Amino acid sequence: MISADLIVTNLAELVTCEPALGEGPLGVITRGAIAAAGGRIVWVGPESRLAAEVGAVPGAQRIDGRGAVGLPGFVDSHTHAIFAGSREEEYALRARGASYQEIAAAGGGILSTVRATRAASRDDLVELALPRLATVLAHGTTTIEIKSGYGLTTADELKMLAAARRLAELQPVEVHPTFCGAHEVPPEFKGRTDAYVDLVVDEMLPAVAERTLAEYVDVFCEEGVFSTTQARRVLDAGASYGLRAKFHADEFVTLGGAELAAELHALSADHLLKARVEDVAKMKEAGVTAALLPGTAFFLGLPYAPARKFLETGVRVALASDFNPGSSMGPNLQLVMTMAVSQMKMSPEEALLGVTLHGACAMGLEQEVGSLRPGKQCDLLLADVPNWRDLSYIYGVNHVTRVLKRGKVVHPSGERRSDMPNAAESRLVSGQARSVPAPRPPLP
Repeated sequence: MISADLIVTNLAELVTCEPALGEGPLGVITRGAIAAAGGRIVWVGPESRLAAEVGAVPGAQRIDGRGAVGLPGFVDSHTHAIFAGSREEEYALRARGASYQEIAAAGGGILSTVRATRAASRDDLVELALPRLATVLAHGTTTIEIKSGYGLTTADELKMLAAARRLAELQPVEVHPTFCGAHEVPPEFKGRTDAYVDLVVDEMLPAVAERTLAEYVDVFCEEGVFSTTQARRVLDAGASYGLRAKFHADEFVTLGGAELAAELHALSADHLLKARVEDVAKMKEAGVTAALLPGTAFFLGLPYAPARKFLETGVRVALASDFNPGSSMGPNLQLVMTMAVSQMKMSPEEALLGVTLHGACAMGLEQEVGSLRPGKQCDLLLADVPNWRDLSYIYGVNHVTRVLKRGKVVHPSGERRSDMPNAAESRLVSGQARSVPAPRPPLP
């Protein structure tokens, strides 16, 4: 008899994302149940077998699913959720025909957010990010990657990563930080990109590693930003400090970022709107995950990544929000799934795997999160839908009613209307809650 301190029953479906545990590629168990102990799953199966195989310890919590669909907590493998300032003016400019690159060349884009983020303290960044993470949690994201890259000085990059660490301590979403100091060339290094790469490699990375502030290293490998040669240098240097590569590749032009990801055996290559299919095939052979970000194409009005051609290579495809103030101001992975199905022609099964198990693979966390099987964290969502397919079919609403992280309820149903924040919350999500204060001394 298996002992459990948490038992969840009365589920219309339990979507395990483990084919061996149920029906189809998602391992769906009709009338399923799940049990956990100490925050980890100890049993999944049909509810009809529960009483014979699982025993509740004294004081165990029992949750009645009330006919909901149970599924793994979502894993968002690519975000820029820590920032100050807002860029809604650029949104209007794009509506009038300005391109992302034209806005950046005029002093907007990433550098606009850099100015605001440099002027904010660590605590300011934490305060601005907390309601954003409350929003992603309410919509089902239980594990999130967050990048630096809006500081572009050693002190400001460390400040952003310190904010990520503090966020991990203050709220239940599991935060995994990425050092992305090579996100853009700062104004003070204009025309001297190699010199800035020197700073990233020789000063920033050692400082990040000394403080153990990051798990991954990222670089914006893109025309007009960092070449494949420069990207390789940053990623190799990161690897020397134990930081695994997951980076922006082939977003606006075909630069060879996907091929570089395969050569370096990166965890993931992200965006890939302009990646060559043959390079994606090399990624598949190297075990690299293709992380596609349809919210960015949607927000910028760009053609979507050719997901079906990529999938035909056999590559593993993750989906992420790319939540950021300039090119994807939306953290809802349920909507990302809808975009993937309707615009990139992924199947509903492929889309759901993209925000669960394959998202975990893009972060090297597939042994911990992303599916529901014994031994993994009990990160569980309850969704108020007749069946799992409605998650991406019925769009524009939040289907998630309850969220468990490591076996604890962290977002109860009816606690607040998380899918429609009030005006104050909306300002916090966009980073406009209050004026940004004068700069403070850098963190030690």
